[in-house]
Amino acid sequence: MSGHRISKFISLAAVAGLALSPIAGLAQNAANPLGIPDNINLLGSANPNVRKATAVVNGFVITGTDVDQRTALLVAANQQELSPEDLERVKMQVLRNLIDETLQIQAAETQEIEIDQAEIDQTYVRIAAQNFEQRPAAMDEYLRSIGSSPSSLKRQIHGELAWQRLQRRLFAPFVNVSTEEVNDLIKRLEASRGTDEYRLGEIYMSATPESAAEVEGNAQKIVEQLRQGGSFVAYARQFSEASTAAVGGDLGWIALGQLKNSTLETVVREMTPGQLVGPIAIPGGFWIGLLIDKRQVLMADPRDALLSLKQIQIDFAPDSSQDARNQQLETFLSGVEQLRGCGEAESGAAALGATVVANDQIAVRALPEQLQSILLQMQVGQITPPFGSFEEGVRVLMLCGRDDPQAASGPNFDQLMGQLEEERIQKRAQRYLRDLRNDAYIEYN
Repeated sequence: MSGHRISKFISLAAVAGLALSPIAGLAQNAANPLGIPDNINLLGSANPNVRKATAVVNGFVITGTDVDQRTALLVAANQQELSPEDLERVKMQVLRNLIDETLQIQAAETQEIEIDQAEIDQTYVRIAAQNFEQRPAAMDEYLRSIGSSPSSLKRQIHGELAWQRLQRRLFAPFVNVSTEEVNDLIKRLEASRGTDEYRLGEIYMSATPESAAEVEGNAQKIVEQLRQGGSFVAYARQFSEASTAAVGGDLGWIALGQLKNSTLETVVREMTPGQLVGPIAIPGGFWIGLLIDKRQVLMADPRDALLSLKQIQIDFAPDSSQDARNQQLETFLSGVEQLRGCGEAESGAAALGATVVANDQIAVRALPEQLQSILLQMQVGQITPPFGSFEEGVRVLMLCGRDDPQAASGPNFDQLMGQLEEERIQKRAQRYLRDLRNDAYIEYN
């Protein structure tokens, strides 16, 4: 779903009937296209950004309850308390999101696109299973417990489904990708074999020259919340205008050239997995990025290797002395070093008073990052350095087998064609949403 634009609505009611300073002779230029003086006097005390969080969009009422319940979803996903200022900022952004969502639903209805309640309910059930690991009734209860509601989430689902269906009707039939374009992309992928590709999360927030400062400030606040442990997926779904908003900002695996922006290419090239950057000014707005993972184009990723491991662990009695623990640990470490391969793991562990847990199909990437590089350098029968604590137990991993991954074949012709078509559909959709905003009648309460 195309996301939500940061926009600024200026009320003229506060200055109605008052004389304005003459500015007719002010020259206009590219840096100041509206010819606004550097020093202005605001007439009236009303701040257009301080208002009740309610609006009427082409006759449809967005209530304060709507805003509060959608905000509660974001705050819960964020898993941390927001300051009063941040909470108010989030509410204003959520109101903007709800306005866009309403415009998208209304546009779909104008095209006689109806989303059945049964389809919305099915999607809700799927979200409950995938994201909450709960039955719908349990998720209903959870949503109410955080101050939200099932109807709020279902409204968001309705908006996403309607917008996707509208894009397929209005734009998809007129998007053309030639066979030559796809074949050219396949050749470029082959030529880049072995180079790095990146799995990125993104949050894009559009801005005009007039709103740039406000949008950048909002984007910076989002980055601060993310650095404090906020959910990137939740913020992307609520605030991003990119087509990836519906999937939590996940761009999937891409090469740097697909970003089509030299600044972003330079920044992403230097990122490490898990790193967050932004906000970065790009044409049309600001970009926040998260590097989810990194690999080489059309090459097998060693971290996809499947390992057969035996974990050998020793536990310590809570009431034992420090000297006794040290002696027990020394005996354990000396003993596991003497083991002659996985065949002796169980008997050797039993003699040491240790336990063994086996796993025959675990991917390297599923293990803690500190252990990944160690295990990739090990041979069968070798053990990792010990890790853990006296309180939780000390353990080692013994490598008993390794199945290396096959070389990646890369996306096929149909997948690449679909990707190019989707990019062009989304560009048209973003322009269309801007037109909907420009034509909308929005009244704030």
